[in-house]
Amino acid sequence: MRAEGQAHIDRIEAALALVRKFLDWDRALRRLDELNARVEDPKLWDNPKAAEAVMRERRRLDAAVGTVNQISSEMSDAVEFIELGEAEGDDATVEEGLATLAALSARADADKVQALLAGEADANDAYLEVHAGAGGTESQDWAEMLQRMYTRWAERHGYKVELVDYHCGEQAGIKSATLLIKGENAYGYAKTESGVHRLVRISPYDSSARRHTSFSSVWVYPVIDDDIDIEIKESDLKIDTYRASGAGGQHVNTTDSAVRITHVPTGIIVASQNDRSQHKNRATAMSMLKARLYEAELAKREAEASGEYAAKTEIGWGHQIRSYVLQPYQLVKDLRTGVTSTSPDDVLDGDLDSFMAAALSQRVTGEKVAVEDVD
Repeated sequence: MRAEGQAHIDRIEAALALVRKFLDWDRALRRLDELNARVEDPKLWDNPKAAEAVMRERRRLDAAVGTVNQISSEMSDAVEFIELGEAEGDDATVEEGLATLAALSARADADKVQALLAGEADANDAYLEVHAGAGGTESQDWAEMLQRMYTRWAERHGYKVELVDYHCGEQAGIKSATLLIKGENAYGYAKTESGVHRLVRISPYDSSARRHTSFSSVWVYPVIDDDIDIEIKESDLKIDTYRASGAGGQHVNTTDSAVRITHVPTGIIVASQNDRSQHKNRATAMSMLKARLYEAELAKREAEASGEYAAKTEIGWGHQIRSYVLQPYQLVKDLRTGVTSTSPDDVLDGDLDSFMAAALSQRVTGEKVAVEDVD
């Protein structure tokens, strides 16, 4: 086998191994057999909600397992084709087989990402919060840039975006904003973006044109179904109402319709001002709180499964995941995976898929990439 062909094979096998590890292959096969048996049970649809959940899980698991089996089979066929060409001295056949392997390796990488979106809530819609860090106008402007970046990313994927909560900065930008992103696998992709994002640039708000470093945090959590029961005690809640803020004009309410809910035991705070009805905003905020508590449980389970929970801490200002440098050079670098881009404009316009794919893979492998920080 030529070195070129072996490189393609290694890439395909690495992608398949990652998916098998993520699925816990033997367990996944047993679970798929169980789901197939349940689908054959005529009593399944006596409970439509439960039936839909079973069918959804079966479709996702069947697709992931089928992808692995199909790519593995096609790789074996391509290798046999190349070996046949080599044995007969047929260069045209060998080249055709190598081209097939090249296309298959690219497909394996793409399908790998889809297969990695088989987590419990990955298919769900997502809430995405952006909060400006310390630094006043500069950080608030950066937070608004991030809000736009994720809105553009969502639009590229055909997702629908709603602005649930919004707090303007004093002079420019935003103090915080919450987006509701609706679409298949919205949470599965966006969950890798939780953390602190750092911007380095010549500040447009500095008359001396000095370089500034700004921080903003992002938090992503899934929208949950009504049939998922999250127990919340009324006595654990602190509920405040306030006047909604926005870009101005007709978008700003003149009544205290916005609602902020604090879950005292965990310190989680959620807010909604999307509707003019205080009742509807309260219902939305409660849904967000349930989603936050559910996401915390999912994170705990994932960390326990990987043996990291004891060492894991709350995401904070020391947990930077990505740096965006606009001056004195152009570079975006993910500090977890080592993925880089020399086109910050494209990244800030929503070109995030390569960063998300690498982060999804790392969540499975658990490998930490040593990356020098950028100034």
